[in-house]
Amino acid sequence: MTVLIKILQFILSLSVIVIVHELGHFIFAKLFKTRVEKFYLFFDPWFSLFKVKRGETEYGIGWLPLGGYVKISGMIDESMDKEAMKQPPKPYEFRSKPSWQRLLIMTGGVLFNFILALVIYVMVLFSWGETYLPTSGVKYGIVTDSMGHEMGLMNGDKIVSIDGMEIDNFGEIIPDIVLNQRQIITVDRDGRLIDVEIKQEYIPRIIKGEGRIGVRMPFGPFTITDYGKVSPARDAGILIGDKLIGVNGKIFEFFDQYLNYLHDKKEKELTVNLLRDGERIDIPLVTTAEGMIGIVRDVVASEDYFELKTVRYNLAESVPAGIAMGLKTLQNYLKQFKVIFKKGNKAADSLGGFITIGSIFPGEWDWQRIWNLTAFLSIILGIMNILPIPALDGGHVMFLLFEVVTGRKPSDKFLEYAQITGMILLLSLLLFANSNDVIRLLRK
Repeated sequence: MTVLIKILQFILSLSVIVIVHELGHFIFAKLFKTRVEKFYLFFDPWFSLFKVKRGETEYGIGWLPLGGYVKISGMIDESMDKEAMKQPPKPYEFRSKPSWQRLLIMTGGVLFNFILALVIYVMVLFSWGETYLPTSGVKYGIVTDSMGHEMGLMNGDKIVSIDGMEIDNFGEIIPDIVLNQRQIITVDRDGRLIDVEIKQEYIPRIIKGEGRIGVRMPFGPFTITDYGKVSPARDAGILIGDKLIGVNGKIFEFFDQYLNYLHDKKEKELTVNLLRDGERIDIPLVTTAEGMIGIVRDVVASEDYFELKTVRYNLAESVPAGIAMGLKTLQNYLKQFKVIFKKGNKAADSLGGFITIGSIFPGEWDWQRIWNLTAFLSIILGIMNILPIPALDGGHVMFLLFEVVTGRKPSDKFLEYAQITGMILLLSLLLFANSNDVIRLLRK
């Protein structure tokens, strides 16, 4: 059910983004009296799921959910309609319009994607406000992994500043480190201020998900709600509803201490200390090769232990705040290009396809997160579409700017070959990104 919910949210978000993008092209085309033959959500090779004709335009839904399109008369596009291009230009065709009008028609989709993102951010802030965990509120300090320890961080460290600047939102710490190439994390360790150097050699590994900086959580209460696929606990007679209080008589203050203790007990016999109906019982078992006992605890939310901060906005306040959030998201995404494609950062390994995108959606229906992700993906679609690659809007814009500057229009044959080349390149990238998803799944 969780996977189905993620898929439905992804399709809904994608549909909104695609419709608005194509609407941008459509409105500017109509504004300049350019004929639009088709307006489609998703692609329709061979057949469509739904179609209806209104005036000169056919509106429809395709069966291939890889985007959408508007077919504009007299334009080299995905349809590769060579026969129409052999005919003399007609006044209502794209190729007959002045270059500045064609430029606006081609950038209309990207412009509408950015506008959509800003409108959504305004709507979200007005409806729900902004809730986050303040860095100062992480009262038990952080928990990190082996790479974080290699950097010099320790579980329980409390982050004071990054390069001398306080980060109010705890969730922005890792993005700030990566995008702004930070060098020093200052932490409070048992009352002493310590500077931890962030060497640039760690950045590629952080991009891949190592060096995480999470919130340190208390160990209890720990109620067992399920078993793992391999479960020595189940085999030993531990029951759903039992409360774990320790292992080998050792009481843990924090959850990471429990995990670290088990990590050193791979394939070892130990005694699990439990409470069952208020009475203590001890059950021996042998851990797995990974040092696990095969139990799942009850879900613990951050708000159960920490005081979250919520900023509320009225309508007048939400407009500038939403625009600022959209511009910051745009700026941060552009910074990612510089970081990801920096030599040594292994950009190819970071590419993901539909599985990666779909996985970022929540496993339960959450409108606030859905709309936030839709705004974020709308910005991504806008940026990706404006890249100067043939077959994308940016490719058409590149050729139009060449025409404006030089006064010479590229031939239809050249544009046709450029479109084919761009489509091959995009399909190759699509296959590569989705194959990365498959490989990651197989490695799990």
